Amino acid sequence: MTDKEQYRQICELHPEIPLFLQHWWMDAVCAGKQWDVLLYSNGDGEVQAVMPFLIGKKLWMRYILQPQLTQFNGVWYLKNDFKNENERLSFEKKVCTYFAERLKALHISYFCQNFSPRITNWLPFFWQGYKQTTRYTYQIKNLSNLDKVFANFDRDRRQKKILHLEKDYHEITDITAEEFYDFHRGYWEKKTGKYLFSKDFVVNLCNEAIARGYGLFIGLADNKTGEKVAMRFVVYDGSSAYSLMSATALDTNVNGLSELLFWKVLQRLSGRTEVFDFEGSMDEGIEHSYRLYGAEQVPYFQIFKSNSLFFSLLVAIKKT
Repeated sequence: MTDKEQYRQICELHPEIPLFLQHWWMDAVCAGKQWDVLLYSNGDGEVQAVMPFLIGKKLWMRYILQPQLTQFNGVWYLKNDFKNENERLSFEKKVCTYFAERLKALHISYFCQNFSPRITNWLPFFWQGYKQTTRYTYQIKNLSNLDKVFANFDRDRRQKKILHLEKDYHEITDITAEEFYDFHRGYWEKKTGKYLFSKDFVVNLCNEAIARGYGLFIGLADNKTGEKVAMRFVVYDGSSAYSLMSATALDTNVNGLSELLFWKVLQRLSGRTEVFDFEGSMDEGIEHSYRLYGAEQVPYFQIFKSNSLFFSLLVAIKKT
């Protein structure tokens, strides 16, 4: 049995492994590409830590990067029963050192992964020559208390817009993956002139998440005309939820549709998960938008290492 085959069994036994690390998620977002996983086991063969990753090849160089629509991969620990802090840190050092050695054996030219916000110790990777930059996401916590969640919204730029529009639009959920793809693609092509995803990619990912009970469509329709004016696709597990893709009708000039739809999303998620994660953005304007929902700033690590100056230049050029 390969590590990847074993990992599929591990995910079935450990539903607490985050959504973005689950084997079926990696299958969906890495469609047409290759992904693999590193496993760390104790002396009895019990797997105690995992590290899934997308691995690609450009020219003669192999690289590891984040898959599309995937906030984080990185290390995840299955063992968490430690007697004290020293025992935990010693274990994490052993695991990360082992994973770094395995990665070195793969002859990777460039490595870059976001780690989950719940992974707070990257020091063992630093000792192996890796670097990190701290990035930020924003989270709304305790979705069970919706009154408190709404009270934390900015009064003028969130609450008033929502309350004003609630009487004119109603929530819809009978949205197919194909319909969502057409709506989402139309929005982004008109707005930016391009679209990043294939139909098969979007439809397969949405349908797979929904079939497994980890995804849902939510939209808004005009009460008078029945026209669908906004849509979101949301994924979630028992811990956190994420708005994966969203769009509004470009031929409407109604201000506040996005805010109203987001509030409908939170109402749907209450009782299904604990936290809504905005998936972060270092863009100043987007960051400000998230804060208006009363979201809490949460740091996470982006871990990287370059063994090729040429590949580093390619990454830098792509970011410009």
